[in-house]
Amino acid sequence: MFCSKCGREAREDESFCADCGAPLGPAAGISPKSRLATSLLAFFLGYFGAHRFYIGKTGTAIVMLVLGLVGIPLCFVLVGIPIVIGVSVWRLIDFIIAVTGNMRDKDSLLIKKW
Repeated sequence: MFCSKCGREAREDESFCADCGAPLGPAAGISPKSRLATSLLAFFLGYFGAHRFYIGKTGTAIVMLVLGLVGIPLCFVLVGIPIVIGVSVWRLIDFIIAVTGNMRDKDSLLIKKW
């Protein structure tokens, strides 16, 4: 179990975080999704929205996938370059957010667990 406020790992029998005093428990706001998996997917397959599919944000994942697939062929006529750059920046920002533990899943729970 992890503290929803500071991210410190806590024992199952603790009801409050020893570091920050935040309440612990099932409603503490920590997602069961893996931060490592989210970060790796964002780094390697983030251009196609794989990390967003993993955390359950299918709407934005489909947007990333479509923009990524449309942007690549359009680069040959120079129209797709801004699309490719935009999706790449979006992927990089998502990667940084995931690595720092501030990414949230579809239920707005923080993804803290490595």
